[in-house]
Amino acid sequence: MKNAEKYTRQFFEAPRTSMKWTQKSYIDHAPQWCSVDLRDGNQALIIPMSLEEKLEFFQKLVDIGFKEIEIGFPAASETEYEFCRTLIEKNMIPDDVAIQVLTQSREHIIKKTFDALEGCKNAIVHLYNSTSKAQREQVFRKDKAEITEIAVTGAKLCREYREKYEGNFRFEYSPESFTGTEPEYALEICNAVLDVWQPTEEDKVIINLPVTVQLSMPHIYANQIEYMSENLKYRENVIVSLHPHNDRGCAVADTELGLLAGADRVEGTLFGNGERTGNVDIITLALNMYSQGVEPGLDLSDIPSIAELYTRVTRMEISDRQPYSGKLVFAAFSGSHQDAIAKGMKRREEINDPQWTVPYLPIDPTDIGRVYEADVIRINSQSGKGGIGYILETRFGYDLPKKMRESVGYLVKGVSDHLHKELSPDEVYQIFRENYVDKTAPLNVAEAHFVQQNGIEASVDVEWNGRKIHATDSGNGRLDAVSNAIRSCTGLDYSLNAYTEHALEVGSTSQAVSYVEVVSGGKSYWGTGLDTDIIRSSIKALVSAVNNMVK
Repeated sequence: MKNAEKYTRQFFEAPRTSMKWTQKSYIDHAPQWCSVDLRDGNQALIIPMSLEEKLEFFQKLVDIGFKEIEIGFPAASETEYEFCRTLIEKNMIPDDVAIQVLTQSREHIIKKTFDALEGCKNAIVHLYNSTSKAQREQVFRKDKAEITEIAVTGAKLCREYREKYEGNFRFEYSPESFTGTEPEYALEICNAVLDVWQPTEEDKVIINLPVTVQLSMPHIYANQIEYMSENLKYRENVIVSLHPHNDRGCAVADTELGLLAGADRVEGTLFGNGERTGNVDIITLALNMYSQGVEPGLDLSDIPSIAELYTRVTRMEISDRQPYSGKLVFAAFSGSHQDAIAKGMKRREEINDPQWTVPYLPIDPTDIGRVYEADVIRINSQSGKGGIGYILETRFGYDLPKKMRESVGYLVKGVSDHLHKELSPDEVYQIFRENYVDKTAPLNVAEAHFVQQNGIEASVDVEWNGRKIHATDSGNGRLDAVSNAIRSCTGLDYSLNAYTEHALEVGSTSQAVSYVEVVSGGKSYWGTGLDTDIIRSSIKALVSAVNNMVK
């Protein structure tokens, strides 16, 4: 590509830190979560949510378990002001939930923000101003001292207005564009704000360090967070918060490393919605923790219902490959993947293993409201015998012999390839029934009777190419005797190679299902029989296999 030289690294590395976070291998507890869907997520929509949609979304966030929810910028528009007042006046905010509102460091905006919050039981007033080198020089054309004065003035106004209004208010400060700010200066301005607010054990302050624009690799951000965490004043009474965007596609990595580096809190959105490439996806973060055995503190047990609401009120789509949430993230089309999943699931049942270690599935799909048959094993021309066999067994009760799975698998894949489409479980079952189960033409055995003579002697009434034939022959078992009788009266040349059976259902009315393989000219042919009588079931399977051979 041309013009790469026009780009330069705009981030600033933190002064030397201990990098203790590199010694940690996983996040061992959930952070404080703050949803910003109703602010960051809403302002990023082509058609912003209506008041009714916002109220419905808010309730869903409460149901999921968020204790802090940023609802907007009430001084920015009457719609956002009305939303804030509606939540308060209709008593829709649970006692253990705090709403968060954003404000610039300007007195008339701060005043209207507190007007909007009048009487709120629990609220977080989120003050911000931009601190990056690029913004200072290009947008505000102010030096560091002047930018710090904006923040300090806003902090003082917030403190003054808190005394004038009824309600319980906490404070948060964000040096916007933190990742483009010199770390030493970010520390200086945050400490200046903290000196104004004087946080205590009973009145902690949130210092939010946003990745407003991703400018570096995640480890650079982690070092910046560690530097801030280790050097902020009043650290024991400060909650260090992260707010990553996803410009470089690293929002989840930024957040996870930032938590290792000392952060206490995360602001993000469901499914990663937000301006430009979006905010960090809280669902992905939470389920990453869950997959490591850490309780995330959010109820994500019904992802489909969360996704339905999200897509309806935001008019946004969730990518089919979005981690955990996408329609296809648990789907296995590849034959080898399907086989491994099917065997892993069967092994887990056999040994009653409480731990989840199934290949290719980082978590149990049912834990988040997904369905194995619909979401995991998907059948198309790339599928294998394992996946097709898994569907027939788990959905319909047919536990095919291993060699038969190959035969059925090739047939089903061929149909999918010919039709250029994915096949549903019902379609797979229909193909199996039509091609393997209880086939009665051109051969059928209408009656079979047995006597103990020369081993077992079978007396059978055979229908062959429209003719009715009575035949008698013996064998070392009932099925072998019937097979010999069929060969003697039809002249067909094959050998009976394999036979297995099992109960299709449990109980006194259960049916027996049998599987028979015959071999002719070095080729294998399979059939399946279904009957309440095990002998009739085996004969039907034999007849089906011979009919497949003849065909």
